[in-house]
Amino acid sequence: MILSDYETQALLLSLKVSATAVLWLLPIGVFLAWLLVKKEFWGKKLVDSVIHLPLVLPPVVIGYLLLLTMGKQGVIGKFLFEQFGLVFSFNWKGAALASAVVALPLMVRAIRLSLMNVDPKLEQAARTLGASPIKVFFTITLPLVLPGIITGAMLSFARSLGEFGATISFVANIPNQTQTLPLAMYNFIQTPGAEFQAARLCVISIIIALLSLLCSEWLTQKTQKKLGVSTGNAKGGNA
Repeated sequence: MILSDYETQALLLSLKVSATAVLWLLPIGVFLAWLLVKKEFWGKKLVDSVIHLPLVLPPVVIGYLLLLTMGKQGVIGKFLFEQFGLVFSFNWKGAALASAVVALPLMVRAIRLSLMNVDPKLEQAARTLGASPIKVFFTITLPLVLPGIITGAMLSFARSLGEFGATISFVANIPNQTQTLPLAMYNFIQTPGAEFQAARLCVISIIIALLSLLCSEWLTQKTQKKLGVSTGNAKGGNA
């Protein structure tokens, strides 16, 4: 399957945008999941609901809100531009931001479920032996939730690949700059006689998403086996 330069650029941009979105989401997702599982505070349910809003809001609404807040004249975007020269609207970084926002609930939910399954006795034992909270987190908690982090990262990557509504609302559909696979497909669908190109990009999107999910499953199982062996050895040593 030989792609044209136009299709190749859209594919490479999609991979770049999705990978960047996942990298941005990893620390945010881990922190928010930890906050929701380990801490009790006023407004916790509200925070949880806001995090999951992208699952139920129309993507166009998300894109419009990003334009209002992160655009060059937006509340936050104007400050970032004037102080640091950062611009998100109408460039690939804005596409990555839009993808990160819509994928955030998937990342947080996957890590949160893993955190809920961590045995608190392991963390308490480490604290009893004198480990600081930060050391407990990085040496006990984080390795145990690694399967959830992998799952969240892969799901977020696949979701970012398919992002359309928020992206086109926030950064438009500019070839070589913001035109990802879904946007290129949209162009082909609207172009008479370009059905084959649209179908080809559709197949490529499905293959990449499927590979992401299969890779997630394989990495998760492999990590769980390693953690199972390590936990088993630790229990054996304690016995």
